[in-house]
Amino acid sequence: MKKSQAWLLLTIVCSIYTSAYALEENGNSLVEAYGEEEFLYIATGRKQTVSQAPAVASIISAKTIRQMGARDIDEVLETVPGLHVSYDAGGYNPIYQIRGITSSFNPQVLMLINGVPITNIFTGNRSQAWGGMPVENISRIEVIRGPGSALYGADAFAGTINIITKNSTEIDGFEIGASAGSFDEYRGWLQYGGSLAGWKTAFSAQVLDTHGQHEKIDADLQTALDTGFGTSASLAPGSLNLGRQSLDTRIDISKDNWQIRLGYQGRRHGETGAGLFQALDPAGEADADRYNADITYLNNNFSENWDFKAQYSFFNTVTKTDLVLLPPGAFAGAGVFPDGVIGEPDVYERHNRIDLSAFYTGFQNHDLRIGGGFHHQDQYKIEEKKNFDTILTMFGPVLIPKGSVEDVTNTMPFNQEKTRKIYYGFVQDAWDFAPDWTLTAGLRYDHYSDFGNTFNPRLALVWQTSYRLTSKLLYGRSFRAPSFAEQFNINNPVALGNPDLDPETIDTYEIAFDYTATDDLKIGFNVFYYKMADIIRFNPTTAENTGKQTGHGVELEANWKATKKLSFYGNYAYQSSEDKDSHSDVANAPTQQLYLRTNYELTPIWSVNSQINHVRDRKRTSIDLRPEIDDYTVVNLTLRAREFAPGFEFAVSARNLFDEDTREPSEGPASPISPVSIPNDLPLAGRGLFVELRKSFN
Repeated sequence: MKKSQAWLLLTIVCSIYTSAYALEENGNSLVEAYGEEEFLYIATGRKQTVSQAPAVASIISAKTIRQMGARDIDEVLETVPGLHVSYDAGGYNPIYQIRGITSSFNPQVLMLINGVPITNIFTGNRSQAWGGMPVENISRIEVIRGPGSALYGADAFAGTINIITKNSTEIDGFEIGASAGSFDEYRGWLQYGGSLAGWKTAFSAQVLDTHGQHEKIDADLQTALDTGFGTSASLAPGSLNLGRQSLDTRIDISKDNWQIRLGYQGRRHGETGAGLFQALDPAGEADADRYNADITYLNNNFSENWDFKAQYSFFNTVTKTDLVLLPPGAFAGAGVFPDGVIGEPDVYERHNRIDLSAFYTGFQNHDLRIGGGFHHQDQYKIEEKKNFDTILTMFGPVLIPKGSVEDVTNTMPFNQEKTRKIYYGFVQDAWDFAPDWTLTAGLRYDHYSDFGNTFNPRLALVWQTSYRLTSKLLYGRSFRAPSFAEQFNINNPVALGNPDLDPETIDTYEIAFDYTATDDLKIGFNVFYYKMADIIRFNPTTAENTGKQTGHGVELEANWKATKKLSFYGNYAYQSSEDKDSHSDVANAPTQQLYLRTNYELTPIWSVNSQINHVRDRKRTSIDLRPEIDDYTVVNLTLRAREFAPGFEFAVSARNLFDEDTREPSEGPASPISPVSIPNDLPLAGRGLFVELRKSFN
């Protein structure tokens, strides 16, 4: 975007702002102005409207998710302004790029399920065998763009995503459903909500079996090795490998002040995408088991002026992989890897948390929250089998054959069995210091047993400028803790850990406006600037705090209910980020995004939902001489029939309706003279058609 365009946008918004400030309301109440605006909890722990929350936030409800025909959480998150879902070559794990902040493992975004982090400490993300997340049991998704460490601690860095699952009040009786479509994809689910033995009870189970998309990889890492060694082992051109099976189950029971939630996510036969080494691997697979449990006591009348919440949560994750890193014949002339280069690394983790917090309202015009807790992270088992060793030479890494696959767990493992203990405390005060003015201030202290202390403040000034306009001035600092891969990798000369790492930090400044132009038209606009420091990078082979990055941009969204039957939603995001080390644009993240959605009730039974998603201006790294990644526009369409028969609902969806060639950036070269492993980037799915049928028994 040119500077003149950015200034034009800012001028328009300032005009809206001044017009709204001068607007006479003729006695309309605040409730009337905000209409049916949704509420969120993620910003402070209190129930607040999005416009009043001291953060730049979005909510996607279950109703909206169903209208869109979304099948996986990635399809939902792509609709959030300033958030783009890209993918890594290995397993096509999602990369949630927020405001130009991106990396292959994506540890800079914190994901919560019902307020509890599901971060794996090995890579600092959601798991190397993530395998997606279905949406049928999701009540709503709350997203904060910007810092969140003052409340949530580590990794609430570029943004925080809180997935809230359905409770018994949101599932009316019993529901079953199934869908099928392109890529040999089959889904099924059942849900129940009711009361059992006096306990409010919700249960869900969702299954998936898919072969995955079949787009082609034209050339891969082995293609480049074939050129250098005179071999012909590459499986490219060849199809991506994205098949998988999954099971997601959840139980939510509550009574009086108590709530117990249990969950399981099982992933089987998760294929490797374009390969962990960016060499096609049709034989490799990953399995994962993720268990979570939490028990919560919440008393809103604990004593005079106090409410109190105590929670214990447990999270256990096991990831097992069986990979062919390079195909058979990779070094045919030497005859050393006739079965290919094989690696089988497994990681076992468990997390235990105790979280305590309380609100105090005894001070006039103050809403004070205090809290503290303990988190024990335990990477309790590392196992590995492989048929190679690696040494680093002046010509790069060299693979040394073992002759057969050997168990190296006790001799040369890739990582170490380690623990981390975290103690934290925070304080937050929302002070209504004048009519229509609220100042929210917070500070969190975290003590890590491995790298020490962090302090993360936040300040948010919210001004109810008029009945229809809210203005916000925001500041926050956040941090991202180093992962165990970055700290404790061993026996890998190209990616060695460093136990002396400091956390990454970011300071973010934002100005935001929420304007209810009419009862049917709501507009949000914000401007942001951030500065990152101590970015962790392997430089060149050992993890170090070496990087700095700055970024700025604007985000605009509008929600318009044109008639009782027709609604529009749209957003536009622009960001410009600079890598301060190379003095170049940050690579791979889109500079501009445009998203439009309409929903039209054709009849009392039939409705149609359309979406347009436009992604543009993605840069390469300073040493990557390939042309910039092509822009793309994807159109999705969903036709839905509700109650065409008692309790029945039917839908048919087209994803990428016009079969656009869409690609996400592949990893660039390691040096100016290194080859690019996958030159033509990572293709996304072509046109897909899906049908869905569900039945409710009330």
